[in-house]
Amino acid sequence: MPGTGPTTGEKKFKPMGKKQIAYFEKRLLEERRRVVKELGHYDETFGTSPQGAEGDLSSYSFHMADQGSDAMEREKAALFASLEGRFLWHIDQALRRLYRSPETYGMCHQCKGEIHFDRLDALPHARFCIDCKQREEDAKK
Repeated sequence: MPGTGPTTGEKKFKPMGKKQIAYFEKRLLEERRRVVKELGHYDETFGTSPQGAEGDLSSYSFHMADQGSDAMEREKAALFASLEGRFLWHIDQALRRLYRSPETYGMCHQCKGEIHFDRLDALPHARFCIDCKQREEDAKK
């Protein structure tokens, strides 16, 4: 029927096969394991006190520059941990989408078109096709 198909430039969504779904499930679970492991390293960083790490039981550093360096390292670790935590949330959301409705995994949330395999392979948690993501980024400027 004329006029009912996708117009030029639209990416018609076609559900993935079981092999592709299994591939992306594996990719997401691998990413999740990696991030959880990284967060464990940050937990170790926050769990050790600077004095305990050096074997010094005194609460005073030997030098103010050492205190500044320690504080900067803790702030950096906190920043990276919060970024990894946000990334973990996105991965968990993608796994939820994959498990709840595998037939729509890989569908752009904006235009309902297909998110290309290459994009999903690079970012298995992607919710938008590259065109919609670009429009979102441009709108932020």
